[in-house]
Amino acid sequence: MRRPLIAGNWKMNGSTALVKAFGEAFSAAKLPASVDVVVIPPFPYLEAARQAFNDTPLKLGAQTLNPQHSGAHTGEVSGGMLQEFGVEYVLVGHSERRQLYRENDEQVFDRLMAALASGLTPILCVGETLEERDADRTMEVVLRQVGYVMARLETAHRTKVIIAYEPVWAIGTGRTATPEQAQEVMAGIRAYQASFDIALAEQLKLLYGGSMNANNAAELLAQPDIDGGLVGGASLKTDDFYAICQSAG
Repeated sequence: MRRPLIAGNWKMNGSTALVKAFGEAFSAAKLPASVDVVVIPPFPYLEAARQAFNDTPLKLGAQTLNPQHSGAHTGEVSGGMLQEFGVEYVLVGHSERRQLYRENDEQVFDRLMAALASGLTPILCVGETLEERDADRTMEVVLRQVGYVMARLETAHRTKVIIAYEPVWAIGTGRTATPEQAQEVMAGIRAYQASFDIALAEQLKLLYGGSMNANNAAELLAQPDIDGGLVGGASLKTDDFYAICQSAG
């Protein structure tokens, strides 16, 4: 049985007040014991979040990292630095990083390897644009992104990777892939992984990202190959995020 994971990506949003509000809300709330919950705030709030979440079940994640361990990389953050702040998870290849900052598959792979080298759990984000979906290229695009990374990893490393499918056309738009659409892609990713190792495919954790909210979470999470969610806007509201976490239990 794969343990569900709900990850809240705040993107470039949030405040010290929001960090405090999450700490207070989740110290009082009881989350399902069978669910892991990660909050992924911007870098400046990591230390405040570590302190605020100390008495909660919330774990910390980061939004990206630099492939290098140190050096002349102004404005960048390394995996070792993140680990010092109690970060356990890190996103790599988020569609906004790919589109806005032109991160290609090779750069995503380098970041994922840096995460593994620092003892962090990488959440590899993959997904197609609306144009690619309309051209019936969804699986081609998604499996290319997955395959570029997973085919180059040793088995020991593959077992440590989480994959988040986030259709680009459904991120921040209010549009959501139907549970059937999401399940079809998730099943395709798991089948691809089975070509390496059937046991690995069975334990691979797959998250859905793309306007998951308190209203649609339960239906999405009920799909057999969806093991959790990468939540955007709804992760900025304590009540909504808590409701999504409850749906995963």
